[in-house]
Amino acid sequence: MQNTNKMKIAVVGATGLVGREMLTVLAERGFANHEIIAAASPKSVGKTIPFADRQITVVSVEEAIDAHPHYAIFSAGASASRQYAPLFVNAGTTVIDNSSAWRKDPQIPLVVPEINIDTALNALRQSPNGAVIIANPNCSTIQMVLAISALQREYGIRRIVVSTYQSITGTGLKAVRQLEAEERGESCSSPAYPYQIHRNLFPHGGDFLPSGYTTEEQKLVDETRKIFNDPSILVSATVARVPVVGGHSESVNVELKRDYDLDQLRTLIADTPGVILLDDPSRNLYPMPITAHHRDEVFVGRLRRDPSQPCTLNLWVVADNIRKGAATNAVQIMQHIIKHKN
Repeated sequence: MQNTNKMKIAVVGATGLVGREMLTVLAERGFANHEIIAAASPKSVGKTIPFADRQITVVSVEEAIDAHPHYAIFSAGASASRQYAPLFVNAGTTVIDNSSAWRKDPQIPLVVPEINIDTALNALRQSPNGAVIIANPNCSTIQMVLAISALQREYGIRRIVVSTYQSITGTGLKAVRQLEAEERGESCSSPAYPYQIHRNLFPHGGDFLPSGYTTEEQKLVDETRKIFNDPSILVSATVARVPVVGGHSESVNVELKRDYDLDQLRTLIADTPGVILLDDPSRNLYPMPITAHHRDEVFVGRLRRDPSQPCTLNLWVVADNIRKGAATNAVQIMQHIIKHKN
């Protein structure tokens, strides 16, 4: 049984956009009085950042490892995760990593807790020292799979076609600064994107692969199959970056393995933990990024049967990519593990 009277939790990459949100979520979810270690790159060491009702001093990642925290939540990029996550595990710390470093590793659980927390718990049971690496999925994957998880369970999913409309916050603070500068009519000295984002959008997220798809699009394929533990699911994705701060939106077309009753399907989605159904076109009720901003739920609307082929439906999915798409999902994983150990 784990003593939760005084947990020690490290946030690695604490000064970044997602890292700061992780600190906010920790404070909101009952960890304000616990020992929080804020770790970041050498250029940030010694600075102070706010947490709950106090300021905490940023330390190096090496210092955080030496402190032997119970958990380390990472949002420091793939290279840092590959370098430091194993060192934390060797020190007895369970790592929840928000980067792409470990997501495709078959030995590493890729977890949306409402769907497959058991994969993390099984890995912990099998670990010699009780510490493992757990991967947080990509933000666009998290909201999509949670929205359709009940459909996979009840009907089985044959094929998904998804187009995403992704907030610039998914790229980080640099992209936010670019948009803000462009909104003021100023040039950006260090743009995050190759094109203007203000009053524009472009079908480009991540790096282009030889297939013509991008890394962001391929993540939706690989991660969906891994989370659902079903490599037979066909997935085709198109990612677009839009001048929005606050949430990702997705148009999702899902072909099920058998036909469905639309009313029953609405109920299944509405009853999914962590999902809110907003679907009343007669009142112009549907999810938008401003609906999801600063919220932890995934919002679903525009449910309708696809008339072009059997057993298929369309839905619209929106979530705050920094909250449920990153920080909140990671903290929820930790909370589930703590609950299980107690």
